[in-house]
Amino acid sequence: MKLTPTSEKELLSRARDIAGLTFGELAKEANLSVPDNLKRDKGWVGQLLEWHLGAQAGSKPIQDFPDIGIELKSIPIGYSGKPLESTFVCVAPLTGVSGLTWQQSHVRNKLSRVLWLPVEGEREIPLKDRRVGSPLIWSPSAEEELWLKNDWEELMEMIALGGVTRITAHSGEILQIRPKAANSHVLTEAYGAKGQPIKTLPRGFYLRSKFTSYLLETYFV
Repeated sequence: MKLTPTSEKELLSRARDIAGLTFGELAKEANLSVPDNLKRDKGWVGQLLEWHLGAQAGSKPIQDFPDIGIELKSIPIGYSGKPLESTFVCVAPLTGVSGLTWQQSHVRNKLSRVLWLPVEGEREIPLKDRRVGSPLIWSPSAEEELWLKNDWEELMEMIALGGVTRITAHSGEILQIRPKAANSHVLTEAYGAKGQPIKTLPRGFYLRSKFTSYLLETYFV
């Protein structure tokens, strides 16, 4: 893995250096094998990009580049130029959430400064031939942060009141909570409607594709 970048300018320069290259070309330089598909290797693209950009955080609940305060997010793009799926932000806390505020939240920390990297995502394109797009470094405007904050507070209130099992993929305008587990046997602790401890699937915060589509249309010029 390359050394961690020491500035936003250095990180952006590295991201621009890999723009236009294929996953195959990038994997060869990183001495990584390219899987046939991503069904069993969902995190492979992220790991490949992290290697080239020098991200150090791994799976820790901190920004990918904590020293310069930047998170890395890739967006699979279709032929239409639109995102093909929602974007994972971070794991959602299901216990110990009383008194937690938006200012303290992992979601706000992760999304305070983001390096977005569009990548070709159409399944008919062989993985080795998919290319990396041009990078964008973004921080939410006051209005965008308010949208995120409103959704976060609504979702966290449901969790705090024991309503985690009532949260659906339709809850939240641009930020949603969905199950995130390797399989249905992975369970974690939460609280039910009567305050009783329950076991449920781990959850994660995701940005809806309509929001990332809006970001691409608004900021990529």
